[in-house]
Amino acid sequence: MPRLDLTAGSVDLTRAICDIPSESGDEKTLADAIFAEIEALPHLDVHRDGDTIVARTHLGRERRVAIAGHIDTVPINANVPTRTIEQDGEPYLWGRGTVDMKAGTAVQLKLAAELTAPRVDITWMWYDNEEVASELNGLTRLARTRPDLFVADFAILGEPSNGQVEGGCNGTLRALVRTHGVRAHAARAWMGENAIHRAAPILTRLAEYRPREIAVDGLVYREGLNAVRIAGGVAGNVIPDLCEVEVNFRFAPSRSVADAEEHVRRVLEGFDVEIVDAAAGARPGLDAPLAQEFLAAVQAEPRPKYGWTDVARFSALGVPAVNYGPGDPLLAHHDEERVAYAQIEDVERKLRAWLTAP
Repeated sequence: MPRLDLTAGSVDLTRAICDIPSESGDEKTLADAIFAEIEALPHLDVHRDGDTIVARTHLGRERRVAIAGHIDTVPINANVPTRTIEQDGEPYLWGRGTVDMKAGTAVQLKLAAELTAPRVDITWMWYDNEEVASELNGLTRLARTRPDLFVADFAILGEPSNGQVEGGCNGTLRALVRTHGVRAHAARAWMGENAIHRAAPILTRLAEYRPREIAVDGLVYREGLNAVRIAGGVAGNVIPDLCEVEVNFRFAPSRSVADAEEHVRRVLEGFDVEIVDAAAGARPGLDAPLAQEFLAAVQAEPRPKYGWTDVARFSALGVPAVNYGPGDPLLAHHDEERVAYAQIEDVERKLRAWLTAP
């Protein structure tokens, strides 16, 4: 089993955990390495559920903060092991997971090991299967079996935010839109009905769709409705009888999942629509006292989070939550994923200062 040195600098620790491949569903090696180091720390009460690890202080503080990060990545594409590159004269750590979100996780691991007497009690959470369907998510499982571990006054997700604070998040919904036809030999196409051709109006509606910008508690969220996959066909000489267009709707946190589903069905009225996955968004939660303290401490201008993150899970449990971590969200999942050394160190410094301030 690989070993992690939690006394290393946050950049070196980021490199180490990125170089342990942990694609969604294959996090055990990294989870084992994290657990081995965290379990040995006497100031933390440690609980493990599968490849999700929770470590808590019990100092009797008046307030508790949950700080979480996922340990999985999207598939590797020749971008591991990590390496250092230079951009505009500054060093960057390049490789899968550097942005989403092992730099944030590395900062959390280092602080969890070193902060033995923070000014608030802290619940650290490192979890699996964030990058896949919501029912596989480690926090989903944990919220069902141990909701007591989520009790907190404020939560921070280490998702990439360019070292700024991103409040709340959009919701996300996936739907399969089907068209049906009749199979026939391609040489006698007039005997069948082509299901792929019948999908053309679906694509036209999506191409002509104009997403909205919606203000929620002072932050403006951008919505989006897009085809993300299309599947159909039987063989090279067969007129297909089925076509499926997968559609993704990113919706503002002012909408419920039911509202989002109704909207998608209305836009695609007349077609066979099956909702296959949905997760509600989260309102910004920036009016919470600890959120205001945090914003002032890190000197950040709050922004909306356009992607879905697990702040929504905390929000659903009544815990206001924000995204704060190193890395440019535009480079998440990118084959040129990279994060500046300076940004990793800056996030560590500011988070440490806030958690230890008198």
